[in-house]
Amino acid sequence: MNVRRPKRALAGIVVCMSVLLVSGGVAGAAAGGPAPVTAAPDPSAHHLVAPAPAPGGPHALDVSSPQGYFLQDTDGEVFVGGAYDYYGDAADLPLAAPVIGMAATPNKQGYWLVAQDGGIFSFGNAAFHGSTGNLKLAAPVISMAATPSGHGYFLVAEDGGIFTFGDAGFRGSTGGLRLKAPVLGMAVTPTGNGYWLFAQDGGIFTFGDAAFFGSTGALKLAAPVVSMVATPSGHGYWMVAEDGGVFTFGDATFYGSAAALPLDAPIVSMASTPSGHGYWMLAADGGIFTYGDARFLGSGVGASAFFDPFFYSIVS
Repeated sequence: MNVRRPKRALAGIVVCMSVLLVSGGVAGAAAGGPAPVTAAPDPSAHHLVAPAPAPGGPHALDVSSPQGYFLQDTDGEVFVGGAYDYYGDAADLPLAAPVIGMAATPNKQGYWLVAQDGGIFSFGNAAFHGSTGNLKLAAPVISMAATPSGHGYFLVAEDGGIFTFGDAGFRGSTGGLRLKAPVLGMAVTPTGNGYWLFAQDGGIFTFGDAAFFGSTGALKLAAPVVSMVATPSGHGYWMVAEDGGVFTFGDATFYGSAAALPLDAPIVSMASTPSGHGYWMLAADGGIFTYGDARFLGSGVGASAFFDPFFYSIVS
């Protein structure tokens, strides 16, 4: 296990002493789908700094398997680490609701942000396919997931209601069920023909070709479940609790947890490495925790221009 929790005074944001020209600016589709907005972001201010790996050491850079991740906070800021690039964010836009989720396109050259009202903001090569920004929702949107093709996305509400856009297919929801705990997120199968929903108590709901591999719904947990990630094969998944405890099902392997660590902030999100042989955890203060073959690529601690930001998602 490798933990990096830089102090705020040592935020670790690269500030390049040169001018970067971004062709075409940044396109974003606001809630309800008005015309894209154009901005001129400074990518260098959103790239995280990671310490150089020791040659031959456990963190030696493997160029054949580049890694990267996006971090997103509720103010709509986006920060990038490793092999990924910054394409803009919603930090300077007038938000009707906090940003609570993020999904990336398959080639990682774009991403979507979603607000609690279902408003969608698209950047890079992420296309706008619609939103719920103008709808009156029975429950707030809590998360989003992209289809494998990148030509659509799902939104999920706290009551388990599912909203589909682009080539995302509706396979069912828990919107009509009486739930023991609120739904907090979802994961899509590799085929795109199914998905899992997970609840705060670790309960799992499967739809389409998503198989059930187990849950913590019947267990008494020390802390609520906050994130779920499917394995690359789609034959298993991880869940992580607010205290950093990790639960594995199917072909998901346990590589360690933060449950025994004194955390400065609760864990809020989790992402798998491309190989599936490791994972990252994100804390609400932007702290990053790495396990298995996940490399530390920079932390969001102290990175935000906003006072005391709340980080919400890590996407790999």
